[in-house]
Amino acid sequence: MKIWVKGPLAPPKDPPPLSADLLLRAYAMGIFPMAESRDDPRVFWVDPEARGIIPLEGFHISRSLARTIRREPFQVKLNTDFERTVMACAERDETWINATIFDLYLELHEMGHAHSLELWEGAELIGGVYGVSLGRAFCGESMFSRRRDASKIALAYLVRHLTYTGFMLFDTQFLTPHLASLGAKEVPRATYHELLEAALSDGIADIGARALPDAYSIAQRNTHTS
Repeated sequence: MKIWVKGPLAPPKDPPPLSADLLLRAYAMGIFPMAESRDDPRVFWVDPEARGIIPLEGFHISRSLARTIRREPFQVKLNTDFERTVMACAERDETWINATIFDLYLELHEMGHAHSLELWEGAELIGGVYGVSLGRAFCGESMFSRRRDASKIALAYLVRHLTYTGFMLFDTQFLTPHLASLGAKEVPRATYHELLEAALSDGIADIGARALPDAYSIAQRNTHTS
């Protein structure tokens, strides 16, 4: 398997074999893996010049979204079906999740370093988000939605839960218009590395340390109108 780097880092002459342990070391350095497509077996490392983050105290919930959350249209669960969540995130015309990356995230989940927050409608998985936890940092990888506002609701629960369980940093890798509308922002690479270093040097947060927040505690974080 060929591995190369996008960003300021130069690839080693003889790159080590890709493994879950190597993946964790990469996250600790501020880089993450991607593939060009699901059918491309190659994996490259990414270290963006501008990094997307969601400030844990700056997540925006619109009034309309708050009303939807109060109705509790979906069941919200943590780590109930991590594999199906990643599969759903990869079920799109273009995806960076190839077979190698998929298998590595399953390994990280078994090691307790990868997690999914899922929305269920009865027995149907209709939305969710997954990512990697390291120290007090959570690196969001991907999300999906099969119902209106499902991904926004998943993020709202995840942000609140990360705050409750002691996380300091929510990394979204890139900034999209969707994430920006929810309060995400870009920071320079150097700033991100400082935030990451602080999150890694200040203990370990446990995403399973407490139950998921209730709908009321999510909905009351209403910061703008729509």
